Amino acid sequence: ARRLAQDGAHVVISSRKQEKVDQAVAKLQGEGLSVTGTVCHVGKAEDRERLVTTVLHINVKATAMMINAVVPEMEKRGGGSVVIVSSIAAFHPPPGLGSYCVSKTALLGLTKCLAIELDPKNIRVNCLAPGLIRTSFSKTLWGDKEQEKRTKETLKIRRMGEPEECAGIVSFLCSEDASYITGETVVVGGGSPSRL
Repeated sequence: ARRLAQDGAHVVISSRKQEKVDQAVAKLQGEGLSVTGTVCHVGKAEDRERLVTTVLHINVKATAMMINAVVPEMEKRGGGSVVIVSSIAAFHPPPGLGSYCVSKTALLGLTKCLAIELDPKNIRVNCLAPGLIRTSFSKTLWGDKEQEKRTKETLKIRRMGEPEECAGIVSFLCSEDASYITGETVVVGGGSPSRL
């Protein structure tokens, strides 16, 4: 979010908790950046069973609906750029996360389809597929030193990725420097297998 705002975008931050949204917005606005925020709750850890049954709705349908909602505004401005966030799990599913992985793979297809459909409106659509990035979502894979060591051994680049390493790619895909790129997925995965 910081990188996009620094590069001139107006950024809308969302999180499941209002306090997280408020903290992030206050911090970035305090830096003079154009940022607003809203709560967007997509599920709780303890609701995992329910989440698994609705994950396609959350990860795919909600993404398509959000893009559909923003397209008219982009059209008014003469075009724009959409970056969908998928996951390395779309290419290389870990055991036990089948529904999640299928939903993330569907986002790769959604990217391709929307790139074709929105091209006449001068809207480019690309996708980011992060690998193992050090966030609270991935903490179970790096929360203790032994687990982090085992996880790093699976990566060609023997370290975890940082959120800033994804931010630069998203900013690039939104910029005029990427004006000839649409329908593509960029993997930021430390060398993890990333082909279907």
